[in-house]
Amino acid sequence: MAALSDGRKLNCPPLTVKERAQIRKHERRAARAPKGSEHKTFEYAKVTKLKAREANRRKDWCEKTSTVFACRFDLIRFEKLNIKSMTRSAKGTIEQPGTNVRQKAGLNRGILAQGWGLLRRRTEHKAPGRVEDVPAPYTSLRCSACGWIEKKSRKSQADFVCVSCGFTATPTRTQASTSRQDRAGSLAPRRSAGAGGVTTATGRSSARGPQPTWVGIPLL
Repeated sequence: MAALSDGRKLNCPPLTVKERAQIRKHERRAARAPKGSEHKTFEYAKVTKLKAREANRRKDWCEKTSTVFACRFDLIRFEKLNIKSMTRSAKGTIEQPGTNVRQKAGLNRGILAQGWGLLRRRTEHKAPGRVEDVPAPYTSLRCSACGWIEKKSRKSQADFVCVSCGFTATPTRTQASTSRQDRAGSLAPRRSAGAGGVTTATGRSSARGPQPTWVGIPLL
């Protein structure tokens, strides 16, 4: 659900495998029950109760986690995500029907189940003036060790290897680290060497973000 700049990952406790199986069981029974029957209403009530349990767990986790953030950190930065656009339906229109509608619907449910917006709001309520939003573009492509932005550094969905300095990390940790270093999206101060050693850059970046203003002092 959340990745911190120190590499830690925080996960909200989801429904258990048994509870998800119960939801599917009650949904199947409700689908087979006669329309308007008490049995259909009863089965859907069971489904609603289980989904409400999941929502309560998410709210409780967000409350506890936001309290920890507010008590332990002086400055808290969140990646600015347009959740409304990210969870937009792919159905399309009658003239232009969408594609992969069921897959997109499942992705939308997964995003909304994370409670990103709730965690952000509750943290701001508990730490007023200490919460900032970081622009999302290039955060997964920018090396947190040397600041180089390159599409080729993202080897896969789960691997990040900087083509400039060789720094290796997971994309989620890279995003968290770059958000911590600079909320303006500019280059971060370069370190002597990344975890993967120093390598020669393969070429000029093809996806560079806003650059800092040079005043004669090199970034080392």
